[in-house]
Amino acid sequence: DEPLWEKLDRFYSAVKCTILNYQSPTTGLFPVKTSSTCKEAKVRDSLYCAASIWALALAYRRIDDDMGRTHELEHSAIKCMRGIMYCYMRQSDKVEKFKQDPSPSTCLHSVFNVQTGDEIYSYVEYSHLQIDAVSLFLLYLVEMICSGLQIIYNTDEVSFIQNLVFCVERAYRVPDFGMWERGSKYNNGSTELHSSSVGLAKAALEAINGFNLFGNQGCSWSVIFVDLDAHNRNRQTLCSLLPRESRSHNTDSALLPCISYPAFAVDDDALYSQTLDKIVRKLKGKYGFKRFLRDGYRTANEDKNRRHYKPAEMKLFDGIECEFPLFFIYMMIDGVFRGNPAQVKEYQELLEAVIFQSSEGHVVIPKYYYVPADFVEAEQKNHGSQKRFPSNSGRDGMLFLWGQALYNIAKLLETLIRPKDIDPIHRYVPRQDQRNVSMRYSNQGPIENDVVIHVALIAESQRLQVFLNTYGIQTQTPQQVEPIQIWPQKELVKAYRFLAINKKLGLSGRPERPVGCIGTCKIYRILGKTVVCYPIVFDLSDFYLSQDVMLLIDDIKNALQFIKQYWKMPGRPLFLALIREDNIKGSRFNPILDMLASFKKGNIGGVKVHVDRLQTLISGAVVEQLDFLRINEAEIPEFKSFEELELPKHSKVKRQTSTPNASDLEQQPEISIEEWFHKSTFEILQKFNDCDCLASQAQLASILLRKEGPDFFSRNGMWSVVRLAASLLTKLVDSLAPSITSVLVHGKQVTLGLFGHEEIVISNPLSPGVIKDIIYSKCSPHGEREAVLQQELVIHIGWIISNNPELFSGMLKIRMGWIVQAMKHELKIRAGDMAPQDIYQMSPSDVKQLLLDVLQPQQTGRSWLNRRQIDGSLNRTPLGFYDRVWQILERTRNGITVGGKHLPQQPTLSDMTMYEMNFSLLVEDTLKNIVLPEYRQIIVELLMVVSVVLERNPELELQEAVDLDRLVKDAYADFQKDRSRLDGSEKQVRADLICESFLVQLMFGSIYTTIQKFGVNKISKCF
Repeated sequence: DEPLWEKLDRFYSAVKCTILNYQSPTTGLFPVKTSSTCKEAKVRDSLYCAASIWALALAYRRIDDDMGRTHELEHSAIKCMRGIMYCYMRQSDKVEKFKQDPSPSTCLHSVFNVQTGDEIYSYVEYSHLQIDAVSLFLLYLVEMICSGLQIIYNTDEVSFIQNLVFCVERAYRVPDFGMWERGSKYNNGSTELHSSSVGLAKAALEAINGFNLFGNQGCSWSVIFVDLDAHNRNRQTLCSLLPRESRSHNTDSALLPCISYPAFAVDDDALYSQTLDKIVRKLKGKYGFKRFLRDGYRTANEDKNRRHYKPAEMKLFDGIECEFPLFFIYMMIDGVFRGNPAQVKEYQELLEAVIFQSSEGHVVIPKYYYVPADFVEAEQKNHGSQKRFPSNSGRDGMLFLWGQALYNIAKLLETLIRPKDIDPIHRYVPRQDQRNVSMRYSNQGPIENDVVIHVALIAESQRLQVFLNTYGIQTQTPQQVEPIQIWPQKELVKAYRFLAINKKLGLSGRPERPVGCIGTCKIYRILGKTVVCYPIVFDLSDFYLSQDVMLLIDDIKNALQFIKQYWKMPGRPLFLALIREDNIKGSRFNPILDMLASFKKGNIGGVKVHVDRLQTLISGAVVEQLDFLRINEAEIPEFKSFEELELPKHSKVKRQTSTPNASDLEQQPEISIEEWFHKSTFEILQKFNDCDCLASQAQLASILLRKEGPDFFSRNGMWSVVRLAASLLTKLVDSLAPSITSVLVHGKQVTLGLFGHEEIVISNPLSPGVIKDIIYSKCSPHGEREAVLQQELVIHIGWIISNNPELFSGMLKIRMGWIVQAMKHELKIRAGDMAPQDIYQMSPSDVKQLLLDVLQPQQTGRSWLNRRQIDGSLNRTPLGFYDRVWQILERTRNGITVGGKHLPQQPTLSDMTMYEMNFSLLVEDTLKNIVLPEYRQIIVELLMVVSVVLERNPELELQEAVDLDRLVKDAYADFQKDRSRLDGSEKQVRADLICESFLVQLMFGSIYTTIQKFGVNKISKCF
């Protein structure tokens, strides 16, 4: 029953001695080491120190006579936050570069001089790219301002924070060095996409979206904007990466602050539990949590004189990783937030066994516990058998401030503050309270979202409106919705360019990034005008995909599904469906009419919609005020709204039919033969397709015949010709780079290039220009149409993997050329004895459907040859395949060879672990030289067989390399002998019988019989 004042006084004394005394009087930052000679201040450590001081200030608010301590503590936290911002703002040129080119050599620094805020290390000397640190700064900034602290003072600072948000929005596609500043687990200087960084970015974006940096005293121009579509990509990326931390980190303690305090970035309770269970199961020790498996940091075997490790060095650290008590504290705080006293008690007891007291009587948190050099050998033989010793933290007068800060927060949560005090923006909301919390942008995802999408149908022209009206479809024209303006999303991008421009800091504002379909579902107030935008799917494009109306309808349905699933704002989404005259020409009309009828019925593709006049729907929509434009009003360009198509009076829309009427035949040609003869084939074909005038079409056809020859149309179907022309003009489809990024963030790699020729592997996001160079340099020399067909597939696969990732299970590499081959195999199977359909002549929507059919699990009714051809072309592997290869490698001293590629036992086993994605990618790289899809599949099956043989014979150790090609050859020879014996003759067996169903059983039997016959000692020779 200690009085409240005495409790607070005790805490104040502890915080003063263990944290505040080390704060820089000039910058407000905190040193990494508390020795007088240390000049380094890390952003992350300083943020936790500021959070600890702020938490104590919140506790002091409970009493009236605080002796000025609330003010002191609050302003110490403010000083630290402003000190970090001061360091960041001095690097505004780096922020500007990073917006345009996010890379390790353009990012903000993460270590500064503690006294001056100057840079200490260059990019070569230090791994500065740590997105989680910048995100943590934004998150704590919002939390503290929301609690009443004034941290941001003027518009310069507001614009700088907004530019930090622009940088963080792209976290989902920027590999960084992560919380441990080492990037890849191998500590070789390479970056990776980290779940912890993406999760912190997601949390920061949710927290700061729509937040006023001036607090209660702010106005519209101190509000921060977040691209909700970019936020959603971070959310999708996080969900696809977890429970893994990165390609080389199967799990990592860095995920604790991501899935728990302070970020609470995971919406799904099941995914949270799965991630936490994996961390605890693999990393928890008696003295703390390991950072990650085979972490060499501060171990006795680590060479302190080298920054990076050598190949195969990782094995030296197996089982002797340092254990960090810091993570016991994270688990205590997590237990408090989630109302789990048993968890709090468990980790409190574990923590008390590994902490000690300073000479002043304050608790000291050791940074880590290590295995001394003399005990390393014994510990590696029997993990957990040896005593560990604490780092020097505290014993030599130096403190680990990050640990001290978190410990103070954990102890304050026991009695003096509540979780909602240090989480005023409700980052964590208990499941039972989720529906009752009003948030600007809810981070809670699993609740069933039964949103009704409001739809306004806009006709391009008045005559189109009249025409559709005859079919009972009510629309509005742009003139009829005035004074509301209709903009394409690119005009909104132009407006957002002026967000957070600051000439003094050299900041250019928002980069030109497209506005996604969530962003276009809001209403905008821009310079006194009310603006609505139609989604990007309705944009006109010079790439031929926009000419396929079935693909357009599919895109509209997909966009509506996406909005239904991810719309979390309080108002209704407003979807503008723009109907153009081109959409109803010829065979396009009926599918469009069916879609419009579905809109009218109120359900399209399972999504509930409500169609009404735009003026009626506005009242229920979300309104975004773009008041920042008023600051630079003199420099703002003219915005072009979507204008109604002006047509001659009394003209009527007529659908094209197979039989022209007399008035059509009497029309005069609209084109000049001399002018169009010099245009490209692609442009002529586009004009031919869009032209209403039969006389003009005839002239265009004659131009094509003169340019391309008399068999042009008979030799090439229309879509084949269009693809050829697009390729010759080196056209690039929109959204190619984001689609590749969508595939990458699902833990896959992408390869571009023709089947049977050189392929380029893409493992990190690239710019559209680089992707274009790869496609046209690797595809066009071997087949012009392939360059654009692969672009189609990238777009389709990017969407499919985001919505149906299960279709890509077992596929680690998405090889575009091989997928085209799989689709060609499918067409051959369907054709039977007939000539197969040419994939290049298929419409884009038919290509997409064929792709979906091929990705479906193979039908059992097919022959083994067909099934292996498809699965081999898709590079699909069975469940547990890579684990099986690891087990073979453990028992094979000289590794595995296939197709001239060698997978060595060392340094593979030393550098990697079984469940590591990088090992799986290495196996895929070993198989890449195999040319035939069906043979690749045989090799995959063979590896599964060898694994089972070794599993059933634990005493077996293979001395020579496992030559998979030879094994298949020997098994096939045995197969021929058996067939010949059964047939009673020595006739040659057809080679394609290699794919018959009993081959695997034969290989299994052959290998197993060899083991029984020759015994263990001779087995290596057989392999």
